[in-house]
Amino acid sequence: MILTKPKYIIIHHSLTNDSETVSWNAIRKYHMETLKWSNIGYHYGIETVNKSTEIFVGRFEGHTGAHTKGYNRKSIGICLVGNYDKFWVPEDKWDILLKLVQNIILRYDIGIDDVIGHREVASYKSCPGNLFDMYLFREKLRKSFLKG
Repeated sequence: MILTKPKYIIIHHSLTNDSETVSWNAIRKYHMETLKWSNIGYHYGIETVNKSTEIFVGRFEGHTGAHTKGYNRKSIGICLVGNYDKFWVPEDKWDILLKLVQNIILRYDIGIDDVIGHREVASYKSCPGNLFDMYLFREKLRKSFLKG
């Protein structure tokens, strides 16, 4: 299915340890082989590989995601590889997420208040982790646009 102009950006975490290997491929394999989806459910993933933080592409932005029930046709899904119920998001990963989200906001004219954690629309989830402060993240986004 084709994604209409996204209205939201939804942040997730994998709830797995980031082991410095490409876990993104294991997530893709699980989504495709076990869940029988056409691809990984997210549009982007951010992961540390060999001490370098990288952005991985999942579904193309023009395609409907499979990450948040009721929001897949109107949102871009981003998954931070790691367990942010147990650990704070490393600063480099936080900074790359900020830059990626800024870019998507500018391209689709998405409001900062429409950048949400999965748990904000699915209360049974902790995404993007109990130690990930969505209010602080949105505040950092606001400040970054005021500077720019």
